[in-house]
Amino acid sequence: MRVTPSVLRDALTVAKLYYYNGLNTEAIAREMSFSRPKVSRLLGLAREQGLVEIRVRDQNSHLGPISRKIMDAFNLQEVHVVPVPAELGEVVWLQRVAQYTANYLNAILEPGQTVGIAWGTTLSEVSTHLIPKRIENLTIVQLNGSGNTYQYDNSYAAKILNAFAVNYDARMFLFPVPTFFDFQETRDAMWRERSIRRIVGLQQKADVFLFSIGAVSSGVASYVYSGGYLEGIDMEELEREHVVGDIATVFFRADGSTDSIALNRRASGPPLELFRKIKRSLCVVSGRAKVTGVSAALSAGYITDLVIDEPTARLLAAEMGEPGQNADADV
Repeated sequence: MRVTPSVLRDALTVAKLYYYNGLNTEAIAREMSFSRPKVSRLLGLAREQGLVEIRVRDQNSHLGPISRKIMDAFNLQEVHVVPVPAELGEVVWLQRVAQYTANYLNAILEPGQTVGIAWGTTLSEVSTHLIPKRIENLTIVQLNGSGNTYQYDNSYAAKILNAFAVNYDARMFLFPVPTFFDFQETRDAMWRERSIRRIVGLQQKADVFLFSIGAVSSGVASYVYSGGYLEGIDMEELEREHVVGDIATVFFRADGSTDSIALNRRASGPPLELFRKIKRSLCVVSGRAKVTGVSAALSAGYITDLVIDEPTARLLAAEMGEPGQNADADV
């Protein structure tokens, strides 16, 4: 079906009759003088084009206690545990979480907002499941640089950010700096440049941060650890400093602290203190190896909203001391 303004108007009318007025496809076909197959195609188009958002609210969900446990323990705004059988494996867990997040974003993003996005494996997957929706005056800004000594362009991060910008018809601001500078002095000098100060200013005024937790090893590898961004000496430092994860390529320990980690002084990501101040700090996480990191980030207050797959959420709840839970049995 060729998508034209007229077809989109018909799709919207059909969707309203179906969802608002409760008419079935046969009744809509009669009212609009369409065939039933055409009505079905228009309903499908309405969903594909983001004209329809479907939410399922299961107040008796078996995952409710886990969500409330995590939410109450860390004083979060929202916790969304995405149901998925453990036996399907971490690649499928990530796909389900990404699909859920894409739908959730359409429900929470608002006109005029600025959204800071930290690139990586998880956000790359989310970007492939986005549902088209025009959000007026939306701004997308990259949170951390993406250049390294093995890749001389910004294409990986740019592709992710561009997918979000096109999907929401938003303005996009890339961050054309290395992920890690060779010297802190170079970074400090770069941060005095007006072009960079403009990007940093947008980050600091953002309404929403969208990010994941990086883990050194996981079922689905975090891109910063697998894409040539870190040298052997860097990995040795992270081990020596007992680093458990990163947010936007800024590293932290199990207690959430970032001080005295030398690599952070050369990193391009925003200070993690900023994640405590923002209105909505949405973390999307999937995979067992990320439990320690997400637990540390939650305890440190870097997260306000969490989307997490069911097996990982169960393991997180078990490690929090959920009465009667056994990590091995639940995952």
